[in-house]
Amino acid sequence: MSIYNYLVKKTNGEILSMETYRDQVMLIVNTASNCGFTFQYEDMQKLYERYAAKGFTVLSFPCNQFGEQNPEDGETSARQCKLQFGVTYPVFDKIDVNGKETHPLFNYLKHEVDCPEFVRDTMQQKHLYNTIQTNYPDYLIGRNIRWNFTKFLVDQNGRVIQRFEPDASFLDIENAIEQLLETAAV
Repeated sequence: MSIYNYLVKKTNGEILSMETYRDQVMLIVNTASNCGFTFQYEDMQKLYERYAAKGFTVLSFPCNQFGEQNPEDGETSARQCKLQFGVTYPVFDKIDVNGKETHPLFNYLKHEVDCPEFVRDTMQQKHLYNTIQTNYPDYLIGRNIRWNFTKFLVDQNGRVIQRFEPDASFLDIENAIEQLLETAAV
């Protein structure tokens, strides 16, 4: 299987093949409109604006599995992202990323790269860990997605290159994107 074998649903109900994004570097993210990491919509928009012309895109998938922080449907989520954060990259229909109803794309993504060790150096990291430990301890096991704004970087050939946890540095993410884009330009 490859990432290009998966189908995703747009907010209008239209089914889209991931083949649409062949030859592009992708940052695929599970998002939520009422999360403490919601400010990342703006950061991802900046990356999208900076690198879209070079073959980069962000793909956002709203999810309500973490603290019920995205109760609205995908269409409402997309509208809010555009109005509040100026998002112009694709926002898809709401999905699950863990459990029995895990969307096949996210099941594939999380099994293609190892889950990084959960770092607890900062207060924010400790708070996030404690929240997950208390409310969703199973999400700390295996390759589960632990929280909103987990990001998967996919190269131009459809290979899942890296997983970034919600608190990952956007500088690190941008450097990884630049490396993939430079490799393709050679």
